[in-house]
Amino acid sequence: MNSWLREILTAEIPNKSCLQEAIKATLADKSAAQAFDITAVNVSDRIQKRWELFKSTSPDFRRFCQTKLQKNLEIELEEMLPVFWDYWLPVAIQITEKHKKLQRPFTQGILGGQGTGKTTTCAILSLILSKLGYRTLSLSIDDLYKTYEKRLELQQQDARLIWRGPPGTHDIEIALNLFERILHNQSPYEVPRFDKSLHRGAGDRTIPEIVEHVDIILFEGWFVGVRPINPELFNNPPHPIVTGEDKIFARDINAKLFDYLPLWEKLDSLIVLYPVDYRLSMEWRKQAEKQMIASGKSGMSDSEIEQFVNYFWRSLHPELFITPLVKSAKLVDLVIEIAADHSFGKVYKPVET
Repeated sequence: MNSWLREILTAEIPNKSCLQEAIKATLADKSAAQAFDITAVNVSDRIQKRWELFKSTSPDFRRFCQTKLQKNLEIELEEMLPVFWDYWLPVAIQITEKHKKLQRPFTQGILGGQGTGKTTTCAILSLILSKLGYRTLSLSIDDLYKTYEKRLELQQQDARLIWRGPPGTHDIEIALNLFERILHNQSPYEVPRFDKSLHRGAGDRTIPEIVEHVDIILFEGWFVGVRPINPELFNNPPHPIVTGEDKIFARDINAKLFDYLPLWEKLDSLIVLYPVDYRLSMEWRKQAEKQMIASGKSGMSDSEIEQFVNYFWRSLHPELFITPLVKSAKLVDLVIEIAADHSFGKVYKPVET
């Protein structure tokens, strides 16, 4: 952690030289400054606002690290505080600014694959936004799965749908209805929730959560905001789309994405948590499963994980769907790169070429 950042995060009132170092470092990261609309004119006010927000939220953030992340607190804070300062605080501030402009409930989409930190990001953004007086609703695309019975029917119609998750396994109508009710302030809301442990891990819809009043929706998922692509791109696709059957499956799943476009239109903004290499998700999943097994829980073998992850890459391959998306200024507002060790790297706003 930089000395100036350490002082800012620990001092009751940071001194001027420390603030100047913060201003200098903030402007030096040109891509992040552009992404967060920070300029030489407003940077001083932005740093002051960020510091004030940090001071008000840091006790809750400390408790979050202690109870949710379950690691050595001091080590975790040393790792997480720079992320809190550099990423989560400015993202939360930017969300509030966009919400104020719209003067209605705001929907922030968060797209990210396995291990990119979608759940943690939503939890910490909710913490910050609640401190600012906003009522947030965290919703995962997993909450929108069709019921167990409906998915059994889907499997009977299409045996290729061996796992829940790909486009076609979600109840889009229930999601659209929820977003419309929130948009028009028709409180209270029945928020669908999904329990992955039911039916021996197949999962099922559970009792909906009753929520009153929502200012900001944090809507996350592994293909939230992903658009259908030109079917010709499957003529020479990347691995593991290899066989003729693989290509047919990829084209069919691509076609199902058209059904999700009305849902994506409800997004006011889209953030992408973007691994520097999409293949990291395979390694992250293996690490997570090994940790579960080491703790005494059941988990998948490496070969089972490879089969599982390859299935999703065949349905929506990151190189075909995500890589082009993060270059689109029309569809994506913010990209945060995720390194192999799960740390956050470069943050930028796509620039249309």
